[in-house]
Amino acid sequence: MRIAVMLSGRGTNLQALIESVHGFDAEIVAVASDHEDAPGLRHARTANILTRSFELDQFERRAARDNAIADWLDENEVELVVLAGYMALLDDSFIARFRDRILNVHPSLLPAFPGTRAVEQAVAYGVKVFGVTVHLVDEGIDSGPILLQRSVELPGYSDPTEVHQILQAIEHELLPEGVRLMVRGAVGRDPANPQRLIIEP
Repeated sequence: MRIAVMLSGRGTNLQALIESVHGFDAEIVAVASDHEDAPGLRHARTANILTRSFELDQFERRAARDNAIADWLDENEVELVVLAGYMALLDDSFIARFRDRILNVHPSLLPAFPGTRAVEQAVAYGVKVFGVTVHLVDEGIDSGPILLQRSVELPGYSDPTEVHQILQAIEHELLPEGVRLMVRGAVGRDPANPQRLIIEP
């Protein structure tokens, strides 16, 4: 399966995918970013993966930018889009073009603490159990059907940076696992509840 990864920052989840999925279960053929200086793009270039940046100020509006990204992914025959620390909202038309083929990783136990600064939200709320979610993307904010979740008890942790470092290690395992399930074609929707995903054996 041909995969594209979208990122905004350091690209640690991309590196995890390169090390565990790329060339084994699937092929990462393109990496897109909304920042031309995103450090994560270096991981892709080191692995000889095609990269391109799509800065918002290059376009009249977000929809035009997202349409350009989608066109580029189609040109490269991308079958699955993986959001690995991509911090921009996607236009509804982009989501429609890749319906049920966009996977995202989020540093909370959704539906709790969607959106940005999820770890900071959780720490401020005083939770003792944190976690990571891998889910399909729909038109809402982190509201798509959940594929995988993993929790970790961290009583007494009040530093979001420390919590995020712990959660990143989980992300680096859970996101590749989710990608492998998608590549295998093992993910389907529950006919009785379309918001629930079923993992086929």
